[in-house]
Amino acid sequence: MAAVEASDGTTGAPGGSDGSAAATAAAVETIQREMTAFARRARASAGRMHPELSLVSYTLLGHLEERDGCRATDLAAHYALDKSTVSRQVAALERVGLVERRVDPDDHRVQVLHLTESGRSLLAQVTERRRTAFRERLADWPEADLLRFAAYLERYNAGSGAGTDR
Repeated sequence: MAAVEASDGTTGAPGGSDGSAAATAAAVETIQREMTAFARRARASAGRMHPELSLVSYTLLGHLEERDGCRATDLAAHYALDKSTVSRQVAALERVGLVERRVDPDDHRVQVLHLTESGRSLLAQVTERRRTAFRERLADWPEADLLRFAAYLERYNAGSGAGTDR
């Protein structure tokens, strides 16, 4: 699909400004295809950056760091995942020493997941590698395109509801 320049100087799908159903359908198809390719590439690169740290594991570690710990049920609810899926992921992270359980000081019946020092260190390393990879991939993009792309991604993720990660 060839891009055309819109009145505001941005580019988009042909026929996008005329509101035609065909142009909209083609744009949505392109977005779906490109988002799928992006997700596939993200999973593959996560495996290359640290073979034992899947994209899901990386995401869970990031959430634990951002929240300074949380319950496994909170992770499942936030990412709209089945509790058994989160349980398996957390168990694997515990086995390799990246996550530990601590008793909640406010409710001793509850266990809160926290990153270990090894978990923090690995997360920092992988995060820096990911940032470097993004910087390299986007190095030749004009600043205006980067800002627009970032705004579009924020808008897309803000509207997607449950299962989002910020």
